[in-house]
Amino acid sequence: MEFYTQKGYQLRNQQPITGAMEDYLEMICRQAKNEGYVRINFLAGLLNVRPSSASKMVYHLRDLELVEFEKYGLIRPTEEGARLGSYLLYRHDVLHRFFRLLNGAPEELEQVEQVEHFVSEETVRNLERLADWMERTGYEAPVRKGE
Repeated sequence: MEFYTQKGYQLRNQQPITGAMEDYLEMICRQAKNEGYVRINFLAGLLNVRPSSASKMVYHLRDLELVEFEKYGLIRPTEEGARLGSYLLYRHDVLHRFFRLLNGAPEELEQVEQVEHFVSEETVRNLERLADWMERTGYEAPVRKGE
C-alpha cells in the first residue's frame, strides 16, 4: 500500500473538476432546480465570495462545458453540468443525513462541506444504505453534540 498527501491523491486520480468547482456547480444546480438559473451576484452571496471570484470560477465551469454563461448573464447548467450537479446534490444530502443521524445533531453542514469532496461514489451509496438502516432500527447517537 502506498500513502500520498491529499494533493498527491488528487494528482494521482487526475480529477478534471476541483472541490471548489464542485461547490459552485452544486450551488448553481441547487438554485437552477428552483429558479432555472442563477446570477453571479446571487451566487457569490450564497457562497460568501466576491462576485469577481464567482465570475472566474463560472468561466472555468463554462470552459469545461458544465454551465452556460455570458458576461452579466444568467448561469444555467448544461446537460452534463446538470447530470454532475444532480450527483453532487445527492452526495451532499446523503452525507448531511448520515452525519445528522450519527452525531444526533440537527445540523452538520460544515462537516459535510469539508468531507464531501473526498468520498467516493461507492462510499456515498454505502452510507446511504447505512443511514437507511439507522433510521429503520431507530439508531440513536451514543454521544450527542454539545453534551
